[in-house]
Amino acid sequence: MTPFTRRTILKGAIAAAGAAAVLPATAHAARPSGVALVRNRLTLPSGISTGDVTADSGVLWSRASGPGRLVASLLAVDEGGSPLRGGRAFQRVLRGTTASKSTDFTSKINARGLPSGTRFALNMHFEDAEGNAGETAQGSFSTAPGMGKLRSGRTPGGQSFVWSADTAGQGWGINEEIGGMRGYAAMHATRPDFFINSGDTIYADGPIAAQVTEPDGSIWRNLVTEEVSKVAETLNEYRGRHRYNMMDKNIRAMYAEVPVIPQWDDHETRNNWYPGQIIDDPRYTERRVDVLAARGRQAWQEYQPIAQLSDGSTGFEPERIYRKISRGPQLDIFCLDMRSFKDPNTNGKETNLTHILGQEQADWLIKEVSKSKATWKVISNDLPLGLLVGDGPVNQESVSNGDAGAPLGKELEIARVLSAFKKNRVKNAVWLTADVHYCAAHHYSPERAAFNDFDPFWEFVAGPINAGSFGPSKLDGTFGPEVAFYKAGRYSNDSPRTGESQFFGHVDLGEDDVFSVSLRDANGTVVWSKDLQPER
Repeated sequence: MTPFTRRTILKGAIAAAGAAAVLPATAHAARPSGVALVRNRLTLPSGISTGDVTADSGVLWSRASGPGRLVASLLAVDEGGSPLRGGRAFQRVLRGTTASKSTDFTSKINARGLPSGTRFALNMHFEDAEGNAGETAQGSFSTAPGMGKLRSGRTPGGQSFVWSADTAGQGWGINEEIGGMRGYAAMHATRPDFFINSGDTIYADGPIAAQVTEPDGSIWRNLVTEEVSKVAETLNEYRGRHRYNMMDKNIRAMYAEVPVIPQWDDHETRNNWYPGQIIDDPRYTERRVDVLAARGRQAWQEYQPIAQLSDGSTGFEPERIYRKISRGPQLDIFCLDMRSFKDPNTNGKETNLTHILGQEQADWLIKEVSKSKATWKVISNDLPLGLLVGDGPVNQESVSNGDAGAPLGKELEIARVLSAFKKNRVKNAVWLTADVHYCAAHHYSPERAAFNDFDPFWEFVAGPINAGSFGPSKLDGTFGPEVAFYKAGRYSNDSPRTGESQFFGHVDLGEDDVFSVSLRDANGTVVWSKDLQPER
């Protein structure tokens, strides 16, 4: 990311857009004398965020303290934060949907027709029914490079991004005594162009207590709310989990300046869930997972800066979870949904194909990756390919089954995808994942595999970003994985206190298209790195 600062961007924005775009909301032009200033103005209790930013579009998001309409002001700025001039100038005011109780007062704007390779200063606020502007928040984001020169006049260079997962899990919530969720601050400090949130964005099934005693006797003190005191079952309780995470200052600061590409996994609903499941858990009064998942999905979609294509009547718009985000000629991101279409968790040793993606998503993945013209194709899989992820003493919740032989069960669906990539001569595909609460680098090769109709590839594992640390997990040999590196916590459910057991991944794509990947802890320390050269 170009090293802009919030100060320089806002300084330039104010100079160009005039005071009206950025003045505090209590300042109103031409107010008649004797009319009182607006009280109880709308505020932004969850900050602002942007998401799914491509070369010409992005989603702008915020939440109001009451009913109102979202308004966003965009101003194209140069590397020093000053407004672009002449033919490169760009300024736009956009209005979104009305935030109401039906959406928990969240609102989005689908910003389209944006110039590529452009840095924007962003101001967002809500207007009430009388047109009074509420609290204004400032942020920034950049569209992905396009073809040719950027709007700023520069030739398209590189870009960087981070990925991680697992926020507020295992009872480790917002501890303000240690500075809150510091892993987000560490990611923010790398100045990435975007963040892939690889799932488990909340832990709806994990109550958060005010205090937790750690093994050494230290007391971890959580910020708590009513909604996080029990497992989430109602729509409001699921929403409350998202509201809770947005109380963290580090998340709000990062999301104001770094676009997110969100995914979901199991804990947005309940641990290890699958469609049609009837749960046996005394903590729940609602035992039908499909009912819980619909509520969890609605809350997730309301709180993520992700476009909605339908009327939102059901909470299930599957095409908007598995999707492609184009980041210019260097990079395409393919986000998977390995939750909504999976078959039940079993021992995974069926001789017939069972689903982890579902037929429609698997077909989509093969088609879209195969026709991609981007140098690098990043597949963001919310469940790992080769690691065992148990669901009880026998069943498996992910792809692998512990049998190192020929593909069985859900492995058959992944084998089909990998074979198609080879047949269609797909180059430079990299898989990025999380879920297992430690970091690792795995190289897959047909030379080591029981199934060998695929080309070698890398899968990199990151997380947790603010949750208990576990691992390492066992690898299944079906697709020939080899551990190049791993690092886990000191013990099972190691806390985020030191930052040394929390992990994120960082990728830097230079002008030479080298894919430089590093795994880092929540203090920003690089624990492992590797450069991947592009195949031409």
